[in-house]
Amino acid sequence: MARLHLFDMDGTLLHGTSAPVEISRQLGLEAETVALDREIGAQGIGPPEYARRVHALWEGLTPEHVTAAFEGAPWLTGIRETWAEIRARGDYCAVVSLSPSFFVERLTGWGAHAAHGSRFPAVPFTEPVDPAGVLSAAAKVKIADRLREQFGVSWADCLAYGDSFSDVELFGAVPVSVAINGDQHVAALATHSYTGRDLWEAYELVRHAR
Repeated sequence: MARLHLFDMDGTLLHGTSAPVEISRQLGLEAETVALDREIGAQGIGPPEYARRVHALWEGLTPEHVTAAFEGAPWLTGIRETWAEIRARGDYCAVVSLSPSFFVERLTGWGAHAAHGSRFPAVPFTEPVDPAGVLSAAAKVKIADRLREQFGVSWADCLAYGDSFSDVELFGAVPVSVAINGDQHVAALATHSYTGRDLWEAYELVRHAR
C-alpha cells in the first residue's frame, strides 16, 4: 500500500520563518509581518484576519518579489532529495499550508505531488482576498482527506510533518507524525520529534515505518 506524506511549510520546511515574512522582507515590511505571525501564533487573530492584513501590507507586491522571496528563503536542506525518494518508493508527498497558494504551489516544482495554500488573488493584487478561500487547521484535515482519496491511500497510511498549533488537528488524524523543530503544541502529540535543518534526517525517522 502506498503512503501519503503530508508536509506543513511555515516553520517546518521553512526554518524559523513563514512565507509571509519572507515575502514581506522583499518589501521592507518584515517586522510588521513577524508581529502578525506572533499574533496568530498566540491565537489573537484567526487565519481570515491574518490574510486580510498581510494582503493590505502587500499593496506593491510583484511576481518578482515573490520569486526572490521563494528563492532566498531558509528552506531545510534535502527537500528535493527526500521527495524524490518518496516518489521512487511509489509513495506520495503533498504540502498543505495556511500561507498564500501563489507561494506554496511553487513546491510542485521541487517534487511535491500536490501543494495547497490559502487562495489569494493573482499578484499584483487588483482585488481583495476572499476569506472563504483562507485555510484553517481544520481545512488541512479536509484537504488531506481529499488527497488521500485522490491517491487511493487510507488514513492508516498517512504521515504528517509539522511544527505548531495549525498542525494539531492533522496530527490527530494520522497514525504517524513528525514534529520538525516543533513547539509545545505538537511536541507531546508527535510520534517522532526532530530538531535540525535537514528534511532527510526527519524523514529517516519514518522511512521504513509501517
